Parts: sequence; structure tokens; C-alpha cells
Amino acid sequence: MPATHVAHLERQRFCDALELAGPVAPTLCEGWLTRDLAAHVVLRERRPDLAAGILVPGLGGRLERAQAELAQTAWESLVSTVRGGPPFWHPTRFSAVDDAVNTIEFVVHHEDVLRGDGAPGPRRRPDAATSKAVWGALRRMAPLMFRRSQVPVTLRTPEGRSITAAKGDGPGVVIAGTPIELLLTAYGRAAAALTHWEGSEEDIATVRGTRLGLA
Repeated sequence: MPATHVAHLERQRFCDALELAGPVAPTLCEGWLTRDLAAHVVLRERRPDLAAGILVPGLGGRLERAQAELAQTAWESLVSTVRGGPPFWHPTRFSAVDDAVNTIEFVVHHEDVLRGDGAPGPRRRPDAATSKAVWGALRRMAPLMFRRSQVPVTLRTPEGRSITAAKGDGPGVVIAGTPIELLLTAYGRAAAALTHWEGSEEDIATVRGTRLGLA
């Protein structure tokens, strides 16, 4: 396995965190315990007919019922299914597709478990490959995640690298932090991220009140 296959590594780390936390620990996903989050991942990869409910509101009811039922299965078996990855027919069985589709998925869900208490700040020291992969994903996806922002937004790392996440007139807002902290912010988990915000109070309040993320 290539050292850059971050999605696979983060999947295993996510499962390690699930096993350590147990099935009824809180997560950053509102209303979900760890068993609900694990069930979500399994359905996303193994039931495409239901997974569409993540993005299509009209199909959400079937997905919620299936997830609630799956979440009640044996915990060890549920985590083992997540750890084993998708079925043989799934495109993410190919490492390149897996990295493109699942890197930020598993980084974020790993953090959802680690920061389940809601307190801000990192609970681990990510390796260089993970930070690099997250930054690369942000470069591609930040404009989509911040597409609803009414003011300009720039993401900046402590080393001075930056991404224009939202364009517009005026100085806007600069959000500074490490790549994982910025990713959590972009995914709507700013309350659990350790970041520094620069800008006018009005602009910062506008961005904080904006629904961020892919959905």
C-alpha cells in the first residue's frame, strides 16, 4: 500500500477510535452516537439505493430507518464491516478512487469521534501525509464548502499557505489554523475546531452564521 493512501489509513484510525470509544459515545454529528456514525458509513458504501437519501430529502426517511436498525447490530461486527471497506464491486476498492472520495470523509468522521465531547482543539498529532492530503482536498473543495458565504473567506495555515474559499468585495474574513482544523470548519464543525478568525465583527458573524459543507 502506498504511503500516500491516506483514505485507507484514516479508515483504520477511525475504526480504532470507534473501538476505543464504544457504541454509545457522543460524536460531533448532532444526534448520533458512535454506533449511528458507524452504521452511516456502512450504508454509504454498501447500500447506494439508500445512500442517495443523504442528499435527496425525499429519500431520507428510508435511510434513517435503515441506519437506526443497523446501528443496533453487534458492535464488533459493525466496526469490523467498516474496517473491511466497501464490497468488491465498489469503485473505492481502487486506491486512487478511495483517496479522492474518502480521504476527507474519514478524516472528518475520525475527528467526529475524537471530539465527541464538543470541546475545541486537536486530540491527535496528524502525520505529514494526512495534513498534505487534507490541504490538497481543501484546495479543490473549499469554494464548494463556502459557496453560501456572502463575504470573502480566505483559509490560511500557520506556514502562510492560503486558499480563497469565497470571493467577493471587501477584506472579508481570514480563518487561520492547521489543515484539519480548517477542514472541520469548512464542514460546519467550527465550534470544535481550533482556529483564529480575522475580520470585522459583522463579517465574522455572517460567516459563522452561514451553513457550510457539501450538503
